Amino acid sequence: MNDVLQAVRGRLVVSCQAYPGEAMNSPDVMRAVALAVVGGGAAGVRVQGIEDVTAIRAAVDVPVIGLWKDGNDEVFITPTLEHALAVAEAGADVVALDGTQRPRPDGRGLAEVVAAVQDRTGKLVMADCSTFEEGVAAAAAGADLIGTTLSGYTSYTSTVDGPDLELVARLAAAIDKPVVAEGRIRTPDQAAAAIAAGAWSVVVGTAITHPGAITGWFTERLGRL
Repeated sequence: MNDVLQAVRGRLVVSCQAYPGEAMNSPDVMRAVALAVVGGGAAGVRVQGIEDVTAIRAAVDVPVIGLWKDGNDEVFITPTLEHALAVAEAGADVVALDGTQRPRPDGRGLAEVVAAVQDRTGKLVMADCSTFEEGVAAAAAGADLIGTTLSGYTSYTSTVDGPDLELVARLAAAIDKPVVAEGRIRTPDQAAAAIAAGAWSVVVGTAITHPGAITGWFTERLGRL
């Protein structure tokens, strides 16, 4: 699996996800989106949902980071071991899951889930974290990659304007696991700044694959004229 890590080192991973109820929310559409971003140079894709992971894994030849958003609890990104194993079975090279220290719906600890996924499937695990302490703890729990995905998206973290580069830099300096910068990265300059801050790779989603949000940025700005 070291090949997976090397494939995305210093490069862009694109999150190919659509929200429930959106016109683009189908495996066929997301497969087309994934093919388009890989054609544009994406070194990997991050994919939500079992059907989408299956469809995209069969279509692209780059690493697939898979996850399964489910439930209404605070922990909803691949919230249980069963979810994680299903994502791996669907073909993901990396299983992304909630890496915070919040209680998980199945009552298992993060280290237990990480070890089970690695031992049973041989796949890598990416822990989506929101704070420095969570990132350090996730690394100690055995996660293969540490993401800043949830910074600003938990009840106890504040949203900053743009990516949390301070968190990226602190984690990169403190742990010996690859740090993946993710969250509110909207420009090529911000992506480059994340790599300069020590990120192993950068995940960009909304700014590339979410036309509804991008359109909203333009319409909001024109509305202020």
